[in-house]
Amino acid sequence: ALEPLSVGLAIGVASALTGFLSHPRFYCSYVECCPRAEQRLNATALKAQLDNRLFGQHLAKDVVLKAVLGFSNNPSPKKPLMLSLHGWAGTGKNFLSQILAEQVHPAGLRSKFVHLFLATLHFPHHDQVKLYKEQLQNWIRGNVSACPSSVFIFDEMDKMHPGVIDAIKPFLDYYEEVDGVSYRKAIFIFLSNAGGDLINKAALDFWTSGKRREDIQLKDLEPLLSVGVFNNKNSGLWHSSIIDRNLIDYFVPFLPLEQSHVKMCVRAEMTARGYAVDEKIVQAVADEMTYFPKEQKIYSDKGCKTVQAKLDIHEDL
Repeated sequence: ALEPLSVGLAIGVASALTGFLSHPRFYCSYVECCPRAEQRLNATALKAQLDNRLFGQHLAKDVVLKAVLGFSNNPSPKKPLMLSLHGWAGTGKNFLSQILAEQVHPAGLRSKFVHLFLATLHFPHHDQVKLYKEQLQNWIRGNVSACPSSVFIFDEMDKMHPGVIDAIKPFLDYYEEVDGVSYRKAIFIFLSNAGGDLINKAALDFWTSGKRREDIQLKDLEPLLSVGVFNNKNSGLWHSSIIDRNLIDYFVPFLPLEQSHVKMCVRAEMTARGYAVDEKIVQAVADEMTYFPKEQKIYSDKGCKTVQAKLDIHEDL
């Protein structure tokens, strides 16, 4: 028979071990956990990532950095953070959303708390808008219930059928709770090419008038974007109640990239691949890009989108 002292000791050790293994710090070092309510974003790390990985977008970096840090440092925000990123392909919209997701949830797009929706993949049929709206509401409700600081990224907003995105309007509004769930700690990000032409024209006007690119301010573009996207029939935000109710905190413009920015992208990609940066290759890749307007050739018409593919051709060099 076991002695009472031995039994008691064994039970005590087992209890202590169970408590240790179930402690959040230990458990969350092996299994991804939702961030605690008191956790704050690392401002220095976020700024460093934006400075080192996002090129030619002084406006986007400044707006997003201030918006996200202000939201993170607010213990009781009145609504979720809602950002709408606009600009031509290859200007950095996806890149910025990935950086932001990684700062909130280290696993980034692989995190079970980060959700990426592609309009052409997840909402392809115009005759199923009602079904998509129901599915979207259920998905967001379930995931925010599991993790209040969930991140939702909606890509290809310019290809989304009008009306679908209005399904999330109740979750973006100034409600303390909706059906017993608070959405105030969640982050929603829209990515869209809509409004890109307006942004490019404004950037070209600045260049034509001899003004510096860095002199373009948010107030020069945000009003144009909000009205232009709202009235754009080819946008998923066409006549959206989300815009009508002023629930988008910031319309973030991504400027067209100049050749100097394309070169930055090439250098960064070479470094990421472990190559020594060769300026001859950098120039060769930049020269293979196409630029607009046709006469001045100032801006890359694909941004940095094809840099990786073009660099592959030069790998042997």
